[in-house]
Amino acid sequence: MRVSRVIALAVLASLAAGLMYGIAMVLSSSETAREQQVALDPFYAPPDPIPVELGTVIRSEPMDISVDGGFAQRLLYVSERPDGSRAVSGAMIFIPDAPAPPEGRPVVAWEHGTLGMGDACVPSRSSNPTADMFTFVGPMMQQGWVIVATDYVGLGTPGPNQYLIAQSEVRDVVNAVRAAQKMPEASAGDRYVTFGHSQGGHASIWAGHLGPEYAPELELLGVAAAAPALNLSEIASAQWDTAVGWVIGSDLIESWPTYYSDLPVDAILTKAGRDASQRLASECIKQSGLEALAREKFGQQIFAYDPLEDLTWKESMLAQTPPPMPSNMPVFMAQGTADEVVLPWPNSMIQEKWCDAGSAIDVLWMGDVNHEDAAHVSGPAAVDWIADRFAGRPAGRSCDVAPPVAPVNPGE
Repeated sequence: MRVSRVIALAVLASLAAGLMYGIAMVLSSSETAREQQVALDPFYAPPDPIPVELGTVIRSEPMDISVDGGFAQRLLYVSERPDGSRAVSGAMIFIPDAPAPPEGRPVVAWEHGTLGMGDACVPSRSSNPTADMFTFVGPMMQQGWVIVATDYVGLGTPGPNQYLIAQSEVRDVVNAVRAAQKMPEASAGDRYVTFGHSQGGHASIWAGHLGPEYAPELELLGVAAAAPALNLSEIASAQWDTAVGWVIGSDLIESWPTYYSDLPVDAILTKAGRDASQRLASECIKQSGLEALAREKFGQQIFAYDPLEDLTWKESMLAQTPPPMPSNMPVFMAQGTADEVVLPWPNSMIQEKWCDAGSAIDVLWMGDVNHEDAAHVSGPAAVDWIADRFAGRPAGRSCDVAPPVAPVNPGE
C-alpha cells in the first residue's frame, strides 16, 4: 500500500473518531442537562391549592453561583394571571452582604429577554443563570440593592406563558418584588426600579404604566430597558419573513391566543410554520435561532404573509405597544445601532414620539452594539441612572439630541 494512501486512511480514521467523540459529548451533555432539570422539577411544582396572597414565597434555596458582594437564592412565588387566577413563577434573588438600612433595601426588578420556553432556558433553572446580568449584579450589590429576577409564569413552571403580554408580565414583575419583601434575609423596602432586556424591556416599560395601580403599596421610581421590544407593529412588519420571525413568531403563536382568543393562527402560517412553531417555541434561543437561520437561508418563512395585514393581529400588537410614559415616571432606554433583532429605527420612533409627548426619557445610543450585548454594555450606565432614582435626583431628558438612526423604516 502506498504511503500516501496509508496517511489518507489514517486522517479519515482520525476525523471519524473525532466526529464520534463530538457526538458522544453532545449526547452526554444533553443527558446531563435533562437529569439536572428532572432534579429541579420538585422545586418548581406548585402546591395544591396555590396560596391566595400574592408574592407568597412557597419555597427558596441557595444557588451555587458566585456573587460579588452578595449571595443568590432560587425561589418559587405566587403570582397571578390576568384573569385573577393564581399561578406560580420561579425567580432569582440577589441579596447584598452589607447590613440593610432601617427603611429596607431598595429593590431592582430585573426582567430577562427572550430565551425560549423550555425549562432549561429559564434563568433560575439554567446552567448560566447570570448570563445577561454579569456587568451589573456586582455593582448593584455594592450599592446595597436587592435584585429580584422573575422567570415569568409558565417558564419553568406550569403554563401558559403569555409572552409579550403586558398584563401578564407586569403581574409577575410586581409580585416578584412583593416576594422579595416577604423574605426576612432580603430586608427589601417599598421602593423599586425595573430594568429589562428585549422582551424584559417590554415588561419593564409597561410596569411604568400598570405597576403603580396594580401595587399602590409599592413606590416605583423609574423604568429602564435595554433594546426593549416596544414598537411591536413596526418590528413585526420588518421581521416577519426573516429568521427573527421564526424565533419570535413561534413564541407569539404559542402564547398570544391564550390571551387574545380570537386571533387566527393557521391562516397566517405557512405549512412549515404550522409544522415547526410549537417545537421551536419549546427550544432554547440558541438552538431555535440556528434552525431559524437555516430555514431563512433555504427560503422558508413561518408566516404566509405579514401578520399586520390581519386586523385582529394588528390591533393586538398595537394594544401591546406602550403609549408614551407620563412625565412623572422616568424612563431610561438603551439601544444599539447594530441590533438586528429589535431594530434601532422603531425605538428611534419611540424616542421621537415620547419626547413630543413630554415623557422624561433618557436614551443611550450605543454604536455598533448588537442585540445580544445590549444589556451587558448598558448595564453600568443603567446602574448610574437607577442610583439617581433611589437618591431622588431629577431625571434627565435626551430629547434635545437627535438619535443617530432616523425614525423611519429604511425599507420603505
